[in-house]
Amino acid sequence: MKVVLLENIPGKGRAGEIKEVRRGYARNFLLPRGLAVEATPAVIKDAEARLEKELRDEATNRDRLMELAEQIEGKEINLKARAGEGERLFGSITAADIAEELSRIVGSTVDKKNIDIEKPIRQAGSHEVTVRLAGDIKPQITVVIEEEQD
Repeated sequence: MKVVLLENIPGKGRAGEIKEVRRGYARNFLLPRGLAVEATPAVIKDAEARLEKELRDEATNRDRLMELAEQIEGKEINLKARAGEGERLFGSITAADIAEELSRIVGSTVDKKNIDIEKPIRQAGSHEVTVRLAGDIKPQITVVIEEEQD
Protein backbone atom coordinates (compact mmCIF):
# COMPACT_ATOMS: atom_id res chain seq x y z
CA MET A 1 0.00 0.00 0.00
CA LYS A 2 1.36 3.45 -0.88
CA VAL A 3 1.28 6.13 1.79
CA VAL A 4 2.57 9.68 2.15
CA LEU A 5 4.37 10.18 5.46
CA LEU A 6 3.22 13.19 7.49
CA GLU A 7 6.00 12.94 10.09
CA ASN A 8 9.56 11.64 10.19
CA ILE A 9 9.51 7.95 11.10
CA PRO A 10 12.85 6.38 12.06
CA GLY A 11 13.64 3.50 9.74
CA LYS A 12 10.85 4.37 7.29
CA GLY A 13 11.44 7.87 5.96
CA ARG A 14 11.01 11.61 6.27
CA ALA A 15 7.83 13.66 6.25
CA GLY A 16 6.48 14.17 2.72
CA GLU A 17 8.02 11.02 1.25
CA ILE A 18 5.90 8.49 -0.63
CA LYS A 19 6.54 4.98 0.69
CA GLU A 20 5.31 1.48 -0.08
CA VAL A 21 4.37 -0.23 3.20
CA ARG A 22 2.45 -3.34 4.17
CA ARG A 23 -1.31 -2.88 4.29
CA GLY A 24 -1.58 -3.97 7.94
CA TYR A 25 1.18 -1.58 9.07
CA ALA A 26 -0.57 1.29 7.31
CA ARG A 27 -4.11 0.50 8.50
CA ASN A 28 -3.22 -0.47 12.08
CA PHE A 29 -0.35 1.88 12.89
CA LEU A 30 0.38 4.75 10.48
CA LEU A 31 -3.13 5.88 9.52
CA PRO A 32 -4.79 5.76 13.00
CA ARG A 33 -1.92 7.70 14.59
CA GLY A 34 -1.94 10.35 11.87
CA LEU A 35 1.62 9.55 10.82
CA ALA A 36 0.64 9.01 7.17
CA VAL A 37 -2.22 9.30 4.68
CA GLU A 38 -3.15 6.98 1.84
CA ALA A 39 -1.44 8.01 -1.39
CA THR A 40 -4.11 9.22 -3.81
CA PRO A 41 -3.17 11.13 -6.98
CA ALA A 42 -4.06 14.48 -5.35
CA VAL A 43 -2.11 13.72 -2.17
CA ILE A 44 0.92 12.56 -4.22
CA LYS A 45 0.84 15.79 -6.25
CA ASP A 46 0.72 17.88 -3.05
CA ALA A 47 3.55 15.86 -1.48
CA GLU A 48 5.77 16.28 -4.55
CA ALA A 49 5.10 20.04 -4.62
CA ARG A 50 5.90 20.28 -0.90
CA LEU A 51 9.14 18.31 -1.32
CA GLU A 52 10.19 20.54 -4.22
CA LYS A 53 9.54 23.68 -2.15
CA GLU A 54 11.44 22.14 0.79
CA LEU A 55 14.47 21.46 -1.43
CA ARG A 56 14.46 25.06 -2.71
CA ASP A 57 14.19 26.41 0.85
CA GLU A 58 16.99 24.09 1.98
CA ALA A 59 19.26 25.32 -0.82
CA THR A 60 18.54 28.95 0.11
CA ASN A 61 19.13 28.23 3.80
CA ARG A 62 22.39 26.42 2.97
CA ASP A 63 23.64 29.47 1.02
CA ARG A 64 22.81 31.70 4.00
CA LEU A 65 24.63 29.32 6.37
CA MET A 66 27.70 29.27 4.09
CA GLU A 67 27.82 33.08 4.20
CA LEU A 68 27.50 33.02 7.98
CA ALA A 69 30.27 30.39 8.19
CA GLU A 70 32.57 32.63 6.16
CA GLN A 71 31.90 35.50 8.58
CA ILE A 72 32.49 33.30 11.64
CA GLU A 73 35.54 31.33 10.43
CA GLY A 74 38.71 32.36 12.25
CA LYS A 75 37.04 34.96 14.49
CA GLU A 76 38.58 35.57 17.87
CA ILE A 77 36.25 36.16 20.79
CA ASN A 78 37.67 37.83 23.90
CA LEU A 79 35.90 37.22 27.19
CA LYS A 80 36.87 38.42 30.64
CA ALA A 81 36.33 36.41 33.79
CA ARG A 82 37.55 36.44 37.38
CA ALA A 83 40.33 33.96 37.97
CA GLY A 84 42.20 32.59 40.92
CA GLU A 85 45.50 30.74 41.24
CA GLY A 86 46.84 29.03 38.14
CA GLU A 87 44.47 31.03 35.92
CA ARG A 88 41.58 28.84 37.07
CA LEU A 89 38.28 30.70 36.65
CA PHE A 90 35.75 31.40 39.37
CA GLY A 91 32.73 29.91 37.61
CA SER A 92 33.00 29.01 33.95
CA ILE A 93 32.46 30.14 30.38
CA THR A 94 29.54 28.25 28.82
CA ALA A 95 28.25 27.74 25.29
CA ALA A 96 25.61 30.40 26.01
CA ASP A 97 28.30 32.98 26.83
CA ILE A 98 30.19 32.18 23.64
CA ALA A 99 27.02 32.24 21.50
CA GLU A 100 25.95 35.58 22.94
CA GLU A 101 29.31 37.22 22.22
CA LEU A 102 29.57 35.63 18.76
CA SER A 103 26.06 36.84 17.89
CA ARG A 104 27.01 40.36 18.97
CA ILE A 105 30.20 40.34 16.87
CA VAL A 106 28.69 38.80 13.72
CA GLY A 107 25.35 40.62 13.90
CA SER A 108 23.39 37.41 13.34
CA THR A 109 21.85 35.12 15.93
CA VAL A 110 23.90 32.03 16.80
CA ASP A 111 22.14 29.49 19.00
CA LYS A 112 24.00 28.14 22.03
CA LYS A 113 23.14 24.60 20.86
CA ASN A 114 25.38 25.17 17.83
CA ILE A 115 28.46 25.84 19.98
CA ASP A 116 30.38 22.56 20.20
CA ILE A 117 32.18 22.34 23.54
CA GLU A 118 32.34 19.18 25.65
CA LYS A 119 32.03 20.97 28.98
CA PRO A 120 32.18 24.58 30.20
CA ILE A 121 35.60 26.24 29.99
CA ARG A 122 37.16 26.76 33.42
CA GLN A 123 40.69 27.80 32.48
CA ALA A 124 41.93 31.19 31.25
CA GLY A 125 43.77 31.20 27.94
CA SER A 126 43.05 30.44 24.31
CA HIS A 127 40.59 27.68 23.33
CA GLU A 128 39.57 26.39 19.88
CA VAL A 129 35.79 25.99 19.53
CA THR A 130 33.72 24.57 16.67
CA VAL A 131 30.39 26.12 15.65
CA ARG A 132 28.03 23.55 14.08
CA LEU A 133 25.79 25.40 11.60
CA ALA A 134 24.78 22.38 9.48
CA GLY A 135 25.94 18.81 8.93
CA ASP A 136 29.16 19.69 7.12
CA ILE A 137 29.37 23.43 7.82
CA LYS A 138 31.56 23.72 10.94
CA PRO A 139 33.62 26.92 11.17
CA GLN A 140 36.29 27.20 13.88
CA ILE A 141 36.65 30.15 16.24
CA THR A 142 39.15 31.01 18.95
CA VAL A 143 37.88 31.93 22.40
CA VAL A 144 40.41 33.91 24.44
CA ILE A 145 39.60 34.15 28.13
CA GLU A 146 41.47 36.86 29.97
CA GLU A 147 41.72 37.43 33.68
CA GLU A 148 39.50 40.28 34.82
CA GLN A 149 41.47 43.03 36.57
CA ASP A 150 39.91 44.43 39.76
